Order: sequence, then C-alpha cells, then structure tokens
Amino acid sequence: MDFVPHTRKDIEGMLKEVGVNSLDDLFRDIPDNIKIKGGLKIPASLDEKSVSDLVGGLSKKNVNSKQYVSFLGGGCYNHFIPSAVAHLVYRSEFYTAYTPYQPEMSQGILQAIFEFQTYMARLTGMDLANASMYCGASALAEAMMMAKNHTNRKKIVISKAVNPEYRQVVQTYATANELEVVEIKVGNDLATDFSEAVDDKTACVIVQYPNFFGTIEDLEKISALAHSKGAVAIASVQEMYSLGMLRPPGELGMDIAACEAQSFGNPISFGGPHLGVIACKTDLMRRIPGRLVGKTTDSEGKEGYILTLQAREQHIRREKASSNICSNEALCALAATIHLSMLGKSGLQKASEICAKNATYAKKRFEGLKLHLLNQNIYNEFCVEIPNADKVFEKLVEKKFIPGIKLWKYYPEMKNGLLISFTEMNTKKEMDEFFSALEGSL
Repeated sequence: MDFVPHTRKDIEGMLKEVGVNSLDDLFRDIPDNIKIKGGLKIPASLDEKSVSDLVGGLSKKNVNSKQYVSFLGGGCYNHFIPSAVAHLVYRSEFYTAYTPYQPEMSQGILQAIFEFQTYMARLTGMDLANASMYCGASALAEAMMMAKNHTNRKKIVISKAVNPEYRQVVQTYATANELEVVEIKVGNDLATDFSEAVDDKTACVIVQYPNFFGTIEDLEKISALAHSKGAVAIASVQEMYSLGMLRPPGELGMDIAACEAQSFGNPISFGGPHLGVIACKTDLMRRIPGRLVGKTTDSEGKEGYILTLQAREQHIRREKASSNICSNEALCALAATIHLSMLGKSGLQKASEICAKNATYAKKRFEGLKLHLLNQNIYNEFCVEIPNADKVFEKLVEKKFIPGIKLWKYYPEMKNGLLISFTEMNTKKEMDEFFSALEGSL
C-alpha cells in the first residue's frame, strides 16, 4: 500500500495559503548548489517479503552471545534473564504506560516504579533513588551537576579509571557549564589516589566501584577525603551484580550513587537501551533529577502511589529545575524490578558469588599460562597483559570467543591489555575451552 501524506490538491491548497506558486518557490531561499539534483540515490522500494529477507541477511553478519562465548564487560554485562521478565513487561498495560501523570489511572506502573526505587536505594545503601535515568553515563553527569549546584563549586575531580565513555559525557556537561574537570591517573593495582587533587574548590570526587579495570576502589578513604574538603563523594556503579557481595556505596560514606542497572532484566542487545539510576542521601533529595514516586493514602484511607517530587523543567520553572531530563526508562526499570523480585536477596548473593568465583578461577588459569595480571583486588573483571594481544584477539574470535575489551582503544599506554569479564553465564567448560584456545594462540 502506498503512503501519500498529501494529495496534489492538498499541496496546491497549502501553497496558495502561504502565497507561493510551487514547491520550488517555497524553498527558493535554499541555494541551488546545495540542492539534490535528479532525486535521491537510494534503492527502489521492496515488498514486505523482500525487506524481511534483506534484514535477515544483514542480521546474520552480527554475532551474539549464544553463538560465541563472550567475556565482554566494561559497562554492559551478559546475565541470565528469566523468561518471565519478557512475558510480564510485554503486557500491553505496561509497555504502553509512558508517563504516569494521572495517578488515579496509573497505580500499576506507579507501584512498579516505587518498588524499583526501593530496590535501588537498598542495593546502594542510600536513602532514596529516582525513577531512573537514561543510562549510567547520563546518571553520572547529572550526579556531577547535583554536586555542583549543592556546593556552588566548579572543580570536578574524576578518576581515569571511570569508564572512558562516561567521562566523555561528564566532559560534555562540564564544558557546557564551564566546569573544570581534573582527571586522576591510576596507580598500584589500577586503583586511584585522590589525595593530591582534592581541595576546598572541589565540588565532587567521582570514582567507579568497581572501577573500569575491575579494581575495587577504597570508597571509605575516598569519601572521607572528599568530606574533609566539603566536597560531594560520587560512586559510579556499572555492574550492579557486584552489590550482591560488596558493601554498598552508601555504607562507605558516599553521597550519591550513579548507577547502570542494565545487568538486571535487560539484555546486552547492541549496547542498549540501558537503565540509569541516581540514588542519594536525604540532604541531596531536592537536587535529584527526574522524578520520585511516593506511597500515600487517599481520602478513604486506601494505599496509593503518586509522583511525589518532579523537579524537572517540564513541571516547574526552568531556572528552578534540577535538570532538563524529562523522562525515564520506565519499561527497562520494570524489567529490572521483575528480575530482582525473582532473584530475591539470597538469589542475588548466590549469582553474584558465581560471577566472582568464575573470575577467581580465570585469574588462576591466566597465571598458569604465565600471563601478567594488572590488578588483583577485583570482583568479576580484571585486566591481563598478553603479548601481541591484537593478533591473539583475532585468533580467538575466529574460534568463536570474544576475549573482552581491547584496552588500547581507550588507554594507548596499555597496548597489550585486555579487560575480561566473567558472569554466571560462563560455564567452567566454556572457560576451559577458552584457555585451551588461548594457549594455542599465544
């Protein structure tokens, strides 16, 4: 069926209304030398079956974690997702529920968001969490802005062991707001020492937990340093499965946790969509972007849920808004909530322990091959130095293994370094096969 948005008669009527004779007259302000001559050079239209065949053929050029054994991490993790998650989130009442502006019509999605906030606050050890952000990177940049507005300072101190792509987003926000960003290099065990960089002009100290290289940073020491100078301590958490084992940032003195919750209920897909979260202490509540859902009772004493706080420019004066982010990842947050409710506290702890045990086993196997590990104090991912890593990487891909992330793409000085991640999806059999293939590729 052809799609014709406007008939010739429609177009003639509109042209007459604006006082021109033709479409060329309408666009006469556009110079002729930049106009396309002879039409667009695109293929002719196809019928539905042909389109399906074409797209199917293109999709076969991609690989996925069911065809290849994946050790990718670095901010996007391959975890098991129970089939019930998809069955529930694809119910029409959920996937069409965009923004719950009318609480009397939206109690189901509001309760789901409230439960999500509760899970995030408990996992991070914070007093509250928002209804979600676009992704972990935007959550971190917004957390930085919370600190800037809270302290009225302009110096941002951030570890170079924070995800490089997150740091790019932080820098974009900082440039637009005339903030100074100071990046701190890593030292022993690929951990960060902020002691020489934090002063009374610092708005916030930003650290990743565990950091991009997999090292578990000392949050107690970092938060104490930040607070001694009146700065806000921010933890970026990308692998939230780690909080099934590690002490939460809030218990270690951090003021804000800017998280990526993709690990819960959301597949790695092609790198998105992701699920950002900001959780914080009560004194920063009025600075938090997005929205908060609260629980209350109605005039008849019945329990209900409402949008309690909406400090965004869509609802209040722009100069008073905490952020211009005007949405949240409600469907992704629902998937995370369902996944966490199915795991439960003990289930998350067990799954988290499997990830850590797999990484510990892998470390021993790398050491058995006399390969140099760049860090030891880790959760489920770490860095390893492999001679001629680029060639070895390609050989392993040919054998249907994805051996992590090439660190030299982000850190040129780590020219033979690979960042390798392990989750509960990696079986011992797969890991043994990987190390056999690696030994044959060295």
